[in-house]
Amino acid sequence: MTPLVAGAVLLAAVTHAGWNAIAHRIADKLVGFTLIAGGGVLIGIALMPFGTFPAAGAWPYLLASAVVHVLYFALLMTSFRLGDFGQAYPLARGTAPLVVAVLAAVFAHEVPDGWAAAGIALSCAGLTGVALWGLRGRRPDWAAIGAALATGLSIAAYTVLDGLGVRASGSSLGYIAWLMTLQGLAVPAYALWRWRGSALAVLRPYAGLGLLGAALSVTAYALVLWAQTRAALAPVAALRESSIIVGAAIGAVFFKERFGAPRIAAAFLLVAGIGLMLHAG
Repeated sequence: MTPLVAGAVLLAAVTHAGWNAIAHRIADKLVGFTLIAGGGVLIGIALMPFGTFPAAGAWPYLLASAVVHVLYFALLMTSFRLGDFGQAYPLARGTAPLVVAVLAAVFAHEVPDGWAAAGIALSCAGLTGVALWGLRGRRPDWAAIGAALATGLSIAAYTVLDGLGVRASGSSLGYIAWLMTLQGLAVPAYALWRWRGSALAVLRPYAGLGLLGAALSVTAYALVLWAQTRAALAPVAALRESSIIVGAAIGAVFFKERFGAPRIAAAFLLVAGIGLMLHAG
């Protein structure tokens, strides 16, 4: 992993935490995700003329990923509805990197070397520390925890699918354009059916905030897809989840959730893991 790729993934982490915070900020989760997913469709359509049509070999991955992304949206909405942002977001994101490492080894034949493996392990230790800190001092809400963990598994699944798909597509931009368009249709379609004639009235108060979330979401994933064409899937996944640290900071500043010394220590572990992964590159 080169410094350029690492920088792109770290920027993706910041923008990803930003759109998740916006999704959490909008009280009605269906409203938030309708705007974010629907905005993603509009951005995807706008990007299509600038990227080539994905190659035939990419389409099985692209279609499967679109289905998994719909499941991911449903699980993430449930996680945010049941749990605090500072709990749901770290658990959802923190479960993904190790699963991605296993899936990448099986399906992409990417077995990390010693330095990369150590970096992934250290980063995951830091991410797990942030996630566990979100559970301190409270009675476990197993429904919220289960939804967040299931969200993490869906993240791992689409990360590997898209890593393989974008490499087969011949165009990162074309792949992200079609993926955003296909994955974003389901939530707005359901919302329009549910609200029927009142959709505009429901969406209008949050339109600006939701469309900002859509722009951040597309930017975040486009950067990750580009990085997956230039580095192994597992290190990219681990580095991407540094968004957990950003998410924890957002939770502390905007949602008045505690940050705490354990999260600071976890951040240092994450930085050390990033250093090892860069050394491996």
